[in-house]
Amino acid sequence: MIKLIASDMDGTFLDGNECVPEGSYDLVMRLRDAGIQFVASSGRRFDTLHELFEPVVDCMDFVASNGAQVMVAGELVDLEVFSHAAVKRLARVVDMFDTMHLALFDETRSYLLDDEARFEREVDKNLPNPVRVFDVPSPQTSILKASVYCDDAVMDMAYILTRELDDDFVFAPSGRKWIDVMQRGVSKATGIQQVLDAHGIQASEMMAFGDSMNDYEILRMAGTSVAMGNARSAIKQIATKVIGTNVDRSVQRELHALLEGAR
Repeated sequence: MIKLIASDMDGTFLDGNECVPEGSYDLVMRLRDAGIQFVASSGRRFDTLHELFEPVVDCMDFVASNGAQVMVAGELVDLEVFSHAAVKRLARVVDMFDTMHLALFDETRSYLLDDEARFEREVDKNLPNPVRVFDVPSPQTSILKASVYCDDAVMDMAYILTRELDDDFVFAPSGRKWIDVMQRGVSKATGIQQVLDAHGIQASEMMAFGDSMNDYEILRMAGTSVAMGNARSAIKQIATKVIGTNVDRSVQRELHALLEGAR
């Protein structure tokens, strides 16, 4: 029996315009009434997820910033802040290559270590409240998320970053030209595990939806893993099933079917 749904947002739950599809709030409430917990699991920060789901924010949980922010029943249960020294090492490596551009994020702002025109906004990399900076923010700034924009050769750049900084970070290609930078030991899966523990639910009782490499861990841990039709090839390979695309609102159709089957 499925007791928890964990869904990625961009390219998965959200539509092609990065909006919550019509009827989705009702689905979240119906899941809750059926005893199934819904968790938004995303690279987006909590503030943007809260805005997206404001009508039902009290009916669900959140794993935000690729696991760095975990909210259960409206309470912050985990906040993983990047090491200032590690972020400085990341900035030094990125600065070695004129095709890579670093963006850092705290709870409300986006710190761009290059001119804004050098970045292309894409999926969850919409760079809210951008601030141009010429050095890594001070240690008093709590960095929750980091992403690297690549002009080209994303996989080559991910390889280089891994070779240079493997002790500090995990690098996951995200979208067409971005690489998500995740702290070692922190991922969507570590956040989801905390939500599971809080509700006394086993991973085998979870259904997870995803499309990108930062969803890999949650799909591997879930009893039922669902890849989107628009997912990366590797994600499709490890999923229990592959459904349609986010543009076709395929997650919503799967949730409708689940609720009908639970009646």
